[in-house]
Amino acid sequence: MEIHLIRHTAVENPENLCYGFAEMPLRKDYPEDFNRLEIDDDYDIVVSSPSQRCCLLADYFKLDYQTDERLREMNFGNWEMKKWTDIPEEEINPWYKDFVNIKATDGENLVEMQARVFSFWNEFVLKNDINKILIITHAGVIRLILQTVLQFPLENMFNIQIDYGKKVIINVNEGIFSVKKMNV
Repeated sequence: MEIHLIRHTAVENPENLCYGFAEMPLRKDYPEDFNRLEIDDDYDIVVSSPSQRCCLLADYFKLDYQTDERLREMNFGNWEMKKWTDIPEEEINPWYKDFVNIKATDGENLVEMQARVFSFWNEFVLKNDINKILIITHAGVIRLILQTVLQFPLENMFNIQIDYGKKVIINVNEGIFSVKKMNV
């Protein structure tokens, strides 16, 4: 099986707002960004985060896709759409020190997000009838999938750069995973 993970293209966020679950528009020139993407035409299945910034990409390429809530970015709860600098220090500092276990009020922590993504991953990876899948999602989701494949500590996940509008390709052969390409 070949798994293509693609991050949505760049967003319009001049005020440096915190967003994950919240809808954040793609930059105004997003069709130009889409034109630079290389999307294959032989996927057995295409699954997208339901976030508009992901579905727009699937719609642009006229892909037959389904959405899955488990592919959403982290839920930052009450921090969503606030400037990072406006989040009270007594809330954000504990998260900076332990983003794996600490969460925003009404949000989720990384362990909870990991369980959500892992549920999706197990469901689709265990299907034997899929040769090639495209997953349109977010940097956090892709990092968590890579963490599952490569088995590195969760606290190291932000050491992996996942570029806007780029793919990660993973091969699965007889239960063995290999990362074939990054940011292509």
